[in-house]
Amino acid sequence: MNRISHYLSASALALIAASASAADVLPQPERVFADRSGAAASAVRLAAMRYAAFWNTGDPRYADLALDPDFIDRTLPEGRRQGTAGPLQASQAFRAAVPDLKAEISDMVLAADRVALRLHFTGHFSGKFGDIQGHGQAVDFQAFDLYRVKNGRIAENWHLEDNLALLKQLGALKP
Repeated sequence: MNRISHYLSASALALIAASASAADVLPQPERVFADRSGAAASAVRLAAMRYAAFWNTGDPRYADLALDPDFIDRTLPEGRRQGTAGPLQASQAFRAAVPDLKAEISDMVLAADRVALRLHFTGHFSGKFGDIQGHGQAVDFQAFDLYRVKNGRIAENWHLEDNLALLKQLGALKP
């Protein structure tokens, strides 16, 4: 990489980092594996971290920053709306059951316009899930997500959650 392209990459990275306000606390991955570095990789990483911040906080501002206006959920659960409204709906419903939900990024793998994450969710079931009332029991499950990022925002998402473990912890299924 010549000095000019190195400078441009560093400048682009600084602009991307500056676009997250100082008040933002984005979840940092425990481990990152990347096929390249530079502004494009940084934009992909930032989009994934903003989306993790959305799940970590429930703040829709992070979803707005992370998701492309034409966002498509390729593994859309039954009953969830397509587009950006779907994750907002899911977060609101799940936070009604687990108000202190936290999301951590255990692993992040960056390759071209894709990023794969292993997410770790924890909290306490103190709200309601359907007809089931929580009693503060711990919730601890993992999810795997794959995103395609376009222009610094997630355009497509494929995801798989450990719903069996989650439903057992909520008491919706007997162990």
